[in-house]
Amino acid sequence: MEWPRPTNVTEVRSFLELAGYYRRFVKDITKVASPLTNLLKKVVKFEWTSKCEEAFQELKNRLSSTLIFTLPVEGKEHTIYSDTSKKGLGCVLMQKDKIIAYAS
Repeated sequence: MEWPRPTNVTEVRSFLELAGYYRRFVKDITKVASPLTNLLKKVVKFEWTSKCEEAFQELKNRLSSTLIFTLPVEGKEHTIYSDTSKKGLGCVLMQKDKIIAYAS
């Protein structure tokens, strides 16, 4: 929730890459992110509009909402999804296709 508002295309791309990692866990993420995705086009001048701000705040809210989390059930199998790059690490702890926790 403390991710600062992007001020250029590189920062928007970085935020969308983080959000994209969790796309399978967030409903309609592509639709919500579309104002931000449009900023990545080479033919579009970078202009942070109210729609961009709304999309940015909504994505942060959806990525951190407790509504997508569930409590673990003791004795049941867990699944860990992870991804690494030269810039970071992301992982998701799941149980029965529900998110328990994630970190990046």
